[in-house]
Amino acid sequence: MAITAEMVKELRERTGAGMMDCKKALTETGGDIDKAIELLREKGLAAAAKKTGRIAAEGLVDTLVEGNAAVIAEINCETDFVANTDGFKELVSETIALIMKEKPADTAALMQLAYDGATFEEYLKSKIANTGENITVRRFRVLEAASENENITSYIHLNGKIGVLVHAKADSADAVKSETFTELMKDLALQIAAANPQVVNRNQVSAEKLEEERKIYRAQALQEGKPEKIVDKIVDGRMSKYYSEVCLLEQEFIREDKMTVDAYIKQVAKSLGTNIEVLDFVRFERGEGIEKKVDDLAAEVAKMTNQ
Repeated sequence: MAITAEMVKELRERTGAGMMDCKKALTETGGDIDKAIELLREKGLAAAAKKTGRIAAEGLVDTLVEGNAAVIAEINCETDFVANTDGFKELVSETIALIMKEKPADTAALMQLAYDGATFEEYLKSKIANTGENITVRRFRVLEAASENENITSYIHLNGKIGVLVHAKADSADAVKSETFTELMKDLALQIAAANPQVVNRNQVSAEKLEEERKIYRAQALQEGKPEKIVDKIVDGRMSKYYSEVCLLEQEFIREDKMTVDAYIKQVAKSLGTNIEVLDFVRFERGEGIEKKVDDLAAEVAKMTNQ
């Protein structure tokens, strides 16, 4: 029996399963909708699909460094209870290992990778069905060192709440292999985790963002009644403060607040007789930007009582 788009659409609406899963189920059952629903339920795909719309803001951020490459990923679930289980931690490790091996371009490409006899998306759905919670691979990044003169260091804070990768280089491989350079990289990773910079240096701040900030600071100064002739100087001063907050190199060093991160790097570079440059960094914070559902227990009890 030919499987039509209308049949796939109906099955999807009745189960919430993915389009490809619906088509496969209909093909296997000869186009019988009821049998296809039963098949999807047996595979756990219908139940899993119903959970995918639920908010997943817990979970773990983890990293993996192998050779010249490093991966950082945020994988979410609905509760910290599931996040702390061995099964979820194993899933996180498997996901990061797959990303390291295949280096997919994005999460959509990751989902289509072959894994455990199916696609990774199908494998993930089986885990959703087993845990009873929505699980999502929210984001990941892969960094790669181009030579022995470069190093990528990882750091995990608060058992997976925050993860960091920092990528830097020196003039020589010997300098990069030194204990002093290793200590520098650890300090930079801690700095990024604690101070949450947005870019390495001010050259990486977009022109649009700079214009937006200057416009805000100018409006603030005028509202404060500052004379027009000194507003530009006030704006410049506030922009300097802005740079010191969002630019890694201009932040106060967390181990020495009278020194900037840039000054600290130059101090270490001088001791090693080399130049050191921070090339890139990634900082993921679990649940960052996700609007979490706040349960009002009193309201729920009152609602149940009224009913």
